[in-house]
Amino acid sequence: MIFETHAHYDDDAFDTDRDEILRLLHEKGIAPIVDIGASVKSTEEAFLLAHKYDHVYAAVGVHPSDSADLTEKDIEWLKGLTEDPKVVAIGEIGLDYHYDEPDKEIQKKWFVRQLFLAKETGLPIVVHSRDAAADTLEILSRDEFRGLKGIIHCFSYSFELAKKYVEMGYLIGVGGVVTFKNGRKLHEVVRQTPLENIVVETDCPYLAPEPYRGRRNSSAYLPYVIEKIASLKGLSYEEVRRATYENAAALYGVRKDE
Repeated sequence: MIFETHAHYDDDAFDTDRDEILRLLHEKGIAPIVDIGASVKSTEEAFLLAHKYDHVYAAVGVHPSDSADLTEKDIEWLKGLTEDPKVVAIGEIGLDYHYDEPDKEIQKKWFVRQLFLAKETGLPIVVHSRDAAADTLEILSRDEFRGLKGIIHCFSYSFELAKKYVEMGYLIGVGGVVTFKNGRKLHEVVRQTPLENIVVETDCPYLAPEPYRGRRNSSAYLPYVIEKIASLKGLSYEEVRRATYENAAALYGVRKDE
């Protein structure tokens, strides 16, 4: 089995064939799948998908790009969802400074608030960080968040920063970008990061690997990610598949029979 740690099957891109894809993925040995909330709406849809499919689980949270309208009422709603056994993480939360909006202080406020929610519930976190390396690290390094576990999703920074996160107990999320010829920085991260600190993901429908780059992504393409990691680290496909499965299963606390 391959553990898909980060997907968005609630996305409109799957409206025409979502049921067929999720059924076939299970038949192909891709399970569990964690569908990641990114807004109030998508979190609700991820929660519903998790209850429709035995092999699908949900992460609940609000992406920084959707944080401007968040309220304490929304946080209480998220907290209520965490009481469900099909909810395995708080995410996708974090910081995204690629665009000017929402304001950085608003993003930081709700990132911190959702980190406290993770601390309160004991769930791991799924962290989005884009063009915000320093602030993300500063917040996650605070004493009050020491001991939190999770995934630094779609890791795009240097190995030096990856090493710091590994030392803090986080896993590095590796997806389709690792197959890109211009993904040299991520290649170095993968080469040097211990396998026990790596998980695989797609972020589908985004970031499809070669040879499907530019098309709709799917968890069916995870073998390309595993193959590239194996090549970079000089390991077998099976070694990488099994290790990344065990890493994800231990973090999320769920597994399907191997």
